[in-house]
Parts: sequence; C-alpha cells; structure tokens
Amino acid sequence: MEQLLNKIEAFKKELEGTIAADAKQVEEFRIKWLGTKGVVKDIMGEMKNVAPENKKAAGQALNEFKIFAETTYETLKQSAAGSQQSTATAIDLSLPGDAMPLGSRHPVVLMKNRIVSIFQRLGFAVAEGPEIEDDWHNFGALNLPAHHPARDMQDTFYVQQNPDWVLRTHTSSVQIREMEKGKLPIRMLMPGRVYRNETVSARSHCFFHQVEGLYIDEHVSFADLKQTLYFFVKEMYGKDVKVRFRPSYFPFTEPSAEMDVTCFICGGTGCNICKKTGWVEILGCGMVHPNVLTNCHIDPNKYTGFAFGMGIERPAMLKYGVNDLRLFSENDVRFLRQFTSAI
Repeated sequence: MEQLLNKIEAFKKELEGTIAADAKQVEEFRIKWLGTKGVVKDIMGEMKNVAPENKKAAGQALNEFKIFAETTYETLKQSAAGSQQSTATAIDLSLPGDAMPLGSRHPVVLMKNRIVSIFQRLGFAVAEGPEIEDDWHNFGALNLPAHHPARDMQDTFYVQQNPDWVLRTHTSSVQIREMEKGKLPIRMLMPGRVYRNETVSARSHCFFHQVEGLYIDEHVSFADLKQTLYFFVKEMYGKDVKVRFRPSYFPFTEPSAEMDVTCFICGGTGCNICKKTGWVEILGCGMVHPNVLTNCHIDPNKYTGFAFGMGIERPAMLKYGVNDLRLFSENDVRFLRQFTSAI
C-alpha cells in the first residue's frame, strides 16, 4: 500500500511539470497517461494487489490521481488551442501600420480657444476657479445680499443650504477670487462651465459655458470697455459685422449694457434664434460696481474697472450656423465630425 501511494505521488509530480506547446504534444500526453496502455490504466491495475483492508484508501487515491491526470490533459489542450489561435491571428510586425483616424475638437472648445486667443492679444491672462461655490463668492461679494431681488435672476442649483453652497451660476465668482488676491492691476479672462435651473430648449440649457473678462486699473473708462469689445467682435465675426449696445442692469456693474450683433443664421431677416429681431445678444458688460471693489478690499476712489461676460455656445452657434443649442451636449458623432481642429 505504501509503495503504491509513493508511486502515485511520484506520477503527480511528473504531471505538474508537464507542458505542451502544440496539439501534437497534447496527443502524446494523452497516449502516455490516459491511453489504453497508459500510465493511469496501468497503475489502476495494481488495485488487485492491495490488501482488502486497504482497498478503500487505495481506490480513493487512485481515483484522485486519475482525475488529476484528466484535468491536466484538459488544461494542456485548452492552452495549446489558445496558443495556436494566437499564432494564427498574430500581427505581422513587418507590415506597415494602419493609419489612425484623427478626432476633432468639440465646437465649444474651439470657440473657447478662439475667444481666449483674441483677448490674450490684448494682454488678458486666464484664471479658473471651482464649479461649486459658497454664497459669498457667487452672490454676496457681487453686490447681491441675501434678500436682494436680483437673486431671482439666477435660477440656482443649491448643493447645500445654511450655509449655502451652489453650482456656480456664472464665472464672476472667479473674478471675486482674483480681486481678493489684491494683485493690481488685473486683466484676466475666466472661462468655465456654469449651471442654471432653466428649461432645456434650442436657446437655453441647464448647463453651459461662459467666458468672463475683468480689467481693473487706474483711470479705466467705459470707452476702454467699448473699444475692447469692438476689437473682439471684429476679430471674431469679421469687419462687416454690425454691433449695438443697449442699456441694461446688472447688480455688479454700473453702468451696464448688453451687446448685440447681427444674426448670422438668418442674415438679419429674423429666425427662432434671434426671436425674429435680426439681432443676437452675445454678452453683457459694464463698469465694476464700487461696492464690488469695496467688498474685495480695493479702493474705488483710486481704481476703476470693467467686466464682461458671454456664453460660449451662442457665439459658436453664430460661427458655425448651428440652430439648436442642445446639439453641443448630445455628443452625436455625426454632428461632432463636422468640426476641424482649428478655426
């Protein structure tokens, strides 16, 4: 009995070291171990020489060895089949490579880069800030105290209340963070995503992108603001574009204005994008309110400044002739493939 167990153990160790590189070697393994004259059948025949009181233990050991051999055979067969398939589908490294298709930038990214590049030529640097903001930076410092009626202009997504944390409704919060640093003069652009609880339609969305600008220095005037924006519009839309300023109201600027350009979708004849007026508002602007400067510890008697802000999607719609704002966020590849990597 002990001699049989030792023999079985020796065969197991031999099986553990077996490898088969191809189907031929697998078949040789089967014949040697599992064939009619194989090792397994031969050793099973020794059962007749085992004493009756040891037959149960010997039979269990022999069955385990048989199962072990059969399992090893199945493993080798699968391994050889996988190796053969891998060889059949192996890449020929001597062949020339396949050309990789180039993607294109998202039209919103193209427009943002274009806007930033125009203002960078005027000396504006880029600043970014968090998309989740506290009440002070999103409202309070911008001359919007807790019960100011102008807060109703912002349909806000609140993350937490008491104290309030919100998804920023504009990138003006980044302006506040830059002014709080106290490094004057300031000439910065603030691009980024913003959120408002609005109905999704061809003209509006619950999230969109903005670029805001801020220039603070001594003796900055509204004339500086107008010339800066005239330069931007001519560079963006061409020298023949028509522009108009309309008086407006923003709690963080005084005086305030909105800037319109002729609608490129309908050529000024009227469509759903321009609400049949032939004009499209592209940005709001104004002189920074003295209260905002004071909130950021900037002396309003010494410094003045202007600010402006625009959505990125709307200029992109005008530039590319897109008539539905929702297309920018649906990620339809048929739409996105139309855009090249530069404008």
